Amino acid sequence: MKLTGAQALIKSLEMEGTEVMFGLPGGAILPVYDPIIDSSIRHVLVRHEQGAGHMAEGYAHVTGRPGVAMVTSGPAATNIVTPLCDAYMDSIPMVVITGQVAYSAIGSDAFQECDTTGITMPVTKHNWLVTDPQDIPQIVREAFHVATTGRPGPVLVDVPKDISNQTMDWYWPEAVDLPGYTPSSQGEPGMIRKAARLIAESRRPVIYAGGGILKARAAEALRALAEMTGIPVVTTLMARGAFPDSHELCLGMPGMHGNYTAVTAMQKADLLIALGSRFDDRVTGKVSAFAPDAKIIHVDIDPAEQGKVRRPDVPIVGDCRAVIEEMVAAIEAMGGAAAQPDRSEWLAQVRAWQRDFPLHYEQSFEEDSALKPQYVVEQLRDSTPDDTIVVSGVGQHQMWASQHWRFDHPYTWVNSGGLGTMGFAVPAAIGAKVGRPDRMVWAVDGDGCFQMTAQELVTAASERIPVKVAILNNAYLGMVRQWQELFYEERYSEVYLSPDLPDYKMWAEAMGCVGLRVEHPDEVQAAIDKANEIDDRPVVVDFRTDSTEKVYPMVPAGGPNDAIILDPSQGEGGR
Repeated sequence: MKLTGAQALIKSLEMEGTEVMFGLPGGAILPVYDPIIDSSIRHVLVRHEQGAGHMAEGYAHVTGRPGVAMVTSGPAATNIVTPLCDAYMDSIPMVVITGQVAYSAIGSDAFQECDTTGITMPVTKHNWLVTDPQDIPQIVREAFHVATTGRPGPVLVDVPKDISNQTMDWYWPEAVDLPGYTPSSQGEPGMIRKAARLIAESRRPVIYAGGGILKARAAEALRALAEMTGIPVVTTLMARGAFPDSHELCLGMPGMHGNYTAVTAMQKADLLIALGSRFDDRVTGKVSAFAPDAKIIHVDIDPAEQGKVRRPDVPIVGDCRAVIEEMVAAIEAMGGAAAQPDRSEWLAQVRAWQRDFPLHYEQSFEEDSALKPQYVVEQLRDSTPDDTIVVSGVGQHQMWASQHWRFDHPYTWVNSGGLGTMGFAVPAAIGAKVGRPDRMVWAVDGDGCFQMTAQELVTAASERIPVKVAILNNAYLGMVRQWQELFYEERYSEVYLSPDLPDYKMWAEAMGCVGLRVEHPDEVQAAIDKANEIDDRPVVVDFRTDSTEKVYPMVPAGGPNDAIILDPSQGEGGR
């Protein structure tokens, strides 16, 4: 069967099970957009290429399937670099197709030409420049394989326009042969037994669960390990929901804005069982002062993570789920739960920290009371199904959402962790809703973030994707303001945004959404109830929140975790 390169590309995407793609057409990719008309693949037309990438990420976060985005050459390709880098940092499987000028014109500075594969090489697991239409099925097969195996991540396929128009003989490769790409999934048995022995010797252990737990579909295995050993679990920003917040062994989020118990338990531990976590600087603080008395078991599918930040005593390269299951089996062989040491004193200490240093804020309901952002998050949390998908931007609102929402299900928390991409929430929420149309999806965004990608709500309105957006509008670039207040003597340089410019309610309505505004704590519940009732279009709620509120606890950047700062109302006892 003879097909054009463009037809072969779309057919290859169909063969890989692609149900939806996010994109924006243009000259170099135009041949590929024609066969989409006859394809089973749903195409979501975005308003900016960055939105296409973040939508693909949101889709991948909640489904586990690779997100697919397609854009044209030149500025379109450069616009999607940020989502590629974001996905690379957070290990999100994503396949991006870019158009390219004719192969014969590459290097001539043709209209809308750029070196897409060169630009994206540092932020993709791999990329391909197609030089022969006959290679397209093989390349697409390889692209999906690389994106979804080993440590997941983004890949890119760059397709010159003339290659799209040339013909090829259709085939579908039965297998992928990439000799230099051999990700390891099974951990080394000797190391797993060594880890089991180390666990059996520890009196103050902590399981340090990272985003790799979710990528490996290892939430159930993690719970089995924790319950068998009675070891408390911290869940990093990328791992929220991997272990239920309601579980008695859950300590919540550690790190720069983690809760006191999670941060301090790691500092005082004699063993850290790091599962799919990478010792990010936002978790460790000053590395030389991080968990100084702890031995380290480090499980990660990426061998490059072993010893990158902290040298492990037991390094295990492998898939988290497979390794944890083998670890549970090894512990069982050594006597299981009955053979674990008495850790009652350690657990009592953890409970004391939870009692004495809880997350803290105060919401007054007097007539002139400022609306606290934490209160908004908690009211949203309590007014939505417990499997609601929560998507955040980056900044103070992200931390409040992670701190105050209760995540009892995996794949219900979507955010930008490693790259910290402002503007992530709105498009990622759209992608998440496309991936899980059966779930309620709330984006918790800041006014600074919202202004970066709000135009994608036009996409949501036109495509009937009923996401809900809560803007915690404090009229500032809040996290930057917080740092300037604490560390720059309140010299507020270029952080004020204004609460009224733009008018978020009118802007939302102009984009085809329902717009609501809340200025007082007494108005919060009614607005949330109204938003929850609307399911035929997007909803945006402008919550006018207290501009002076800061995120606590806080570990100063570059400082040791022992220097954690609590809310001033809690005194100095936790420092």
